[in-house]
Amino acid sequence: MKSLFFTAFLILNLSNFAFAQSKKPNFIIIFTDDQGYGDLGIFGHPSIKTPNLDQMAMEGQKWTNFYVAANVCTPSRSALMTGRLPVRTGMFSNTRRVLFPDSDGGLPASENSIATLLKTSGYATKAIGKWHLGHLPAYLPTSHGFDSYFGIPYSNDMDRINDVDAKEAFANPKYQYFNVPLMRDTEIVERPADQNTITKRYTEEAIKYIRENKEIPFFIYLAHSLPHVPLFASKDFLGTSDRGLYGDVIEEIDWSVGEILKTLKKEGLDQNTYVVFTSDNGPWLVYNEQGGSSGGLFGGKGTSYEGGVRVPTIIWGPGNVKPGVVNQIGSTMDLLPTLCSLSDTQKPDDRIYDGYDLSPVLKGENKSPREEMFYYHGDRLFAVRKRDYKLYFYKNNPLGYPAKVEKLDTLQLFHLPHDPSERFDIAAENPEIIAEIQALVKEHQSKLVMGATQLEKRIEK
Repeated sequence: MKSLFFTAFLILNLSNFAFAQSKKPNFIIIFTDDQGYGDLGIFGHPSIKTPNLDQMAMEGQKWTNFYVAANVCTPSRSALMTGRLPVRTGMFSNTRRVLFPDSDGGLPASENSIATLLKTSGYATKAIGKWHLGHLPAYLPTSHGFDSYFGIPYSNDMDRINDVDAKEAFANPKYQYFNVPLMRDTEIVERPADQNTITKRYTEEAIKYIRENKEIPFFIYLAHSLPHVPLFASKDFLGTSDRGLYGDVIEEIDWSVGEILKTLKKEGLDQNTYVVFTSDNGPWLVYNEQGGSSGGLFGGKGTSYEGGVRVPTIIWGPGNVKPGVVNQIGSTMDLLPTLCSLSDTQKPDDRIYDGYDLSPVLKGENKSPREEMFYYHGDRLFAVRKRDYKLYFYKNNPLGYPAKVEKLDTLQLFHLPHDPSERFDIAAENPEIIAEIQALVKEHQSKLVMGATQLEKRIEK
């Protein structure tokens, strides 16, 4: 009798495994807000405990040279969603660098998001959390390929009560100071959003979606509203970290990741799901201990120095992602072509994509096809990386705010593997490297058609 039971159990599990492998893989992108390169245990933080993310990195790949396409929220998020530089899609500005509650623009309908493309391959799609690519109906996730949406449509510090100073509000984070809306699809369901429970509610929404869609391929974009200031943590995490409130927030996000991975394993989906964890830009340094850490990198949010654009990144997929530390260059723009490749989804060839397919690197079969990064600050090409070298054309306040973007009188060059903190300018000794990068810039700009900015449009009152 026992042997019959065991045989039946084995057949059931083998059939479940075969079913999981026969369908297209699931994808989950977990995107944090303003989390610095040095804000995880696995990336070197001495006091923030992130056991779930640490384990995720041990089981998957830790990417040490992974970049966003812009140093602030809106353009960075547009690049992840479209696989294209923000200057191509109009999601840039030199004045209003992100979208605001009075903005009348957003991600153009002509752009294909990851969700739009995966829908053509039969995927169920869900957006959870911060969107920041337009809060009006024409620009919300439900207009860009997502079946449903639950979250705050822009930054959690917007719609602040006017008579409360920003510094005071951030230092005393009571959600009543911020009148941000919580939306389900296109409707506001709570205002002001209770941000003390927002991480838990986002997590519950993701877990519910996984369970409801486990029989079909799904894509979840979980974009946490935190650790962008103001900082909020639920009662289970408030006051529990050695790093203060900022640490509480990160440790709750770590818990969230653990719950999602636990759910995937429990539902038998872990062997057929890829999970990506990364951040939208570097830490907001001007908020001192309420902001994060760039680790050993120079600069932070609002700058195109390494601390502003190099982000902590982990890619997980048991049986599909070869574990290890990847020192090659990657970018959030590479996620769209990579996910399309892994799901056999066709990308339209009617536009230029700035992303590369990283799937061979995930399998441990090849080196990254990405050898360059173009770092735009608004419409200005601030710096360019080619392989080990990064060339600067502009300088800025390393704290990011207030911005002081000025053209350099003399170009600066850094060897990033040798000098990740960008301390030693080696331009004088390497004219041939500078000439090589300048030739790359000339070729890039000869093919660049900038989109009309979406960020400067305002709602008429």
